[in-house]
Amino acid sequence: MHINFNDLFLTMQEQLESHQAVLDDSLLIELVNRIRPNDATDNEEIQHKFQAFLQALLITPHATSTLQTFILKLISQYKQTSLYADTGILSLDGFWNQLAQRLGAHFLPLINDESQLQDLVRRVFYQRSDKYWLDSISHADWQKLFTLLNQGHGNQAEKLKIKSELIKAITVLSYRISGIGLYPEFINAQPDLTEYESPFLVQNREIVEFIQYYKKLHQHTDTIAVTVPPDAAQALVMIEQCRDVVLKIRRATKRIGVSLSLTYLLSLLEQCLDRIELLLNLIVDEDKIRYESLGLLMVDITTAIYSERSVRSLLATNSELIALQVTENASKTGEHYVSTDKQGFWSMYKSAAGAGVIIATMATLKILSARMIMAPMMQAFIFSMNYSLGFMLIHVLHFTVATKQPAMTAAALAATVQHRKGSKTAQIAELAALIINIIRTQFIAILGNISIAIPTAAIITLLWQYGMDEPLLSHAKATRTLHSLNPFTSLAIPHAAIAGVCLFFSGLIAGYFDNMAVYRKVGPRLQAHAHLKLILGQERLNTFAAYIERNLGALAGNFLFGIMLGSMGTIGFILGLPLDIRHIAFASANFIQGLININGSPEIGLIFVSFLGVLLIGLTNLFVSFTLTIIVALRARRVRFEQWKPLAKLVLTHFLTRPSDFFWPPKTPLEVDESSPSQKIIHK
Repeated sequence: MHINFNDLFLTMQEQLESHQAVLDDSLLIELVNRIRPNDATDNEEIQHKFQAFLQALLITPHATSTLQTFILKLISQYKQTSLYADTGILSLDGFWNQLAQRLGAHFLPLINDESQLQDLVRRVFYQRSDKYWLDSISHADWQKLFTLLNQGHGNQAEKLKIKSELIKAITVLSYRISGIGLYPEFINAQPDLTEYESPFLVQNREIVEFIQYYKKLHQHTDTIAVTVPPDAAQALVMIEQCRDVVLKIRRATKRIGVSLSLTYLLSLLEQCLDRIELLLNLIVDEDKIRYESLGLLMVDITTAIYSERSVRSLLATNSELIALQVTENASKTGEHYVSTDKQGFWSMYKSAAGAGVIIATMATLKILSARMIMAPMMQAFIFSMNYSLGFMLIHVLHFTVATKQPAMTAAALAATVQHRKGSKTAQIAELAALIINIIRTQFIAILGNISIAIPTAAIITLLWQYGMDEPLLSHAKATRTLHSLNPFTSLAIPHAAIAGVCLFFSGLIAGYFDNMAVYRKVGPRLQAHAHLKLILGQERLNTFAAYIERNLGALAGNFLFGIMLGSMGTIGFILGLPLDIRHIAFASANFIQGLININGSPEIGLIFVSFLGVLLIGLTNLFVSFTLTIIVALRARRVRFEQWKPLAKLVLTHFLTRPSDFFWPPKTPLEVDESSPSQKIIHK
């Protein structure tokens, strides 16, 4: 496949010779169209087309000088500083203003400023996939292209204009970095910045000195003379020190928590530091560094042209640290939900059994409150408070709701994936052992909830019938309750999936509030509360404040989870959609209550199908919440784990050879057999 560029070079030459006031940018667009591969991911095609372009420049007479002159004169027709200093860098507006602007731009598109160089870049690289094939071009190929294009000493006026625009951009970025470094949120996160001279201020001084010297040097030399620009090494050292401060703050967020505005400032600062380093490298004397930086800038800007108006890109840039913090807190909680020995196994059963008693009581209160005739919003409030206060009581008493585990254990699993130790096979074996422990702990927690919730609900139902001389449920209501658990004829499974999504959100909410408790210093602020001091006394207040700081996430997660469960049916009623929730613990209590209150003896088929529904509801709850949480936790840690197949195979093999490990704690904890070539899981 031969690609011809001669006609384009000829037309460019004609335009330059005719001394047109405005050059035709469609020639540059057509040139890029011919280099652009049909498939942006096909490295062979990218390489072939780019090499053909380089070959055409080499063998066509005057092609390099023509293209150099044409591109430089075309670029000089536009304002350039904004492209170098702003494109691909978050605005100082802040996260919420940026989000509102980008959402607004989807409905009412922004008008492009045709005097800015960004407009030319948008027209030349108009396909979203351009960033992929540009990124696939090797540094060596960029070097070849820019070495060819930079031959000769012509077009000095245009080159100097570009350099002066680059210097303006460097100045803008340097002052911006200084300003961000003085934000109160930064000082709070890194108090050391006030104790010694801040590198954010020092870098500005170094860069201003460098630029003044650079300008002085160019003012007093002949434009064609070869000049040695001043050394930017000191400025680059200070930029590296600024990066170190950003890294320290990111590490400190694990201890002090993080806010959305601090996350936004960190992302903005990192982008400014990366760009200023790139621009400084563009005006140094060493060709190799300059050409490499020019290639990187092209990829950077082409990517930014599409991402700077994207809501998804803004959320991706800013959500990582928050998501990491949220899942980090959730994973700390999740570690308590995984038992490895018999003692932990039985303590989990006791904890879940205690919750079973409260769940049976909550299920009964829900039935009784459903009898009352109320407005939909009032009914949602009563149902929500029943669930919320019940879940909070379960937490305060140190009991466990089985389905709360996945949202926590998934984050713990993601943390294990992130901290890769040893070989890949050793890591897979370690993960498999953790998964087996999680499944076993989950099994006993569900068993604990159900085995106590069912008899407790039965006792409450019989006591009600005996004491009130009326059934808790009418025959019609009992029949309807049992049929609503049928996985084949009702919406029990989709409703269980909705509950799974609520469980996932409750895990994130718990992590968010745990982070907020640390970041907003909730504990110390409560201790200093004047009115609470008078009511409780300082000693009790200190205990209360310490408890709230440790448990705010869990309490908020449980409270809001209760509201989600209690109001879902009402939301469905208002929207005219069949929305509701099914949760295994409540479904098991409703199952026995329905059986007791049905007239006559229920059919064996109905009992079997309803109980199967209860089990499938539990599996759906667990699967949905676990899957969603593991996706978020892995993304937050920027982890791509490609070893799912061997991991699944190892877990399945272990299930076929030692199924008891999934339901009963082994005598010795599971560990990785390093001597085995496949690194199996064995018992110590």
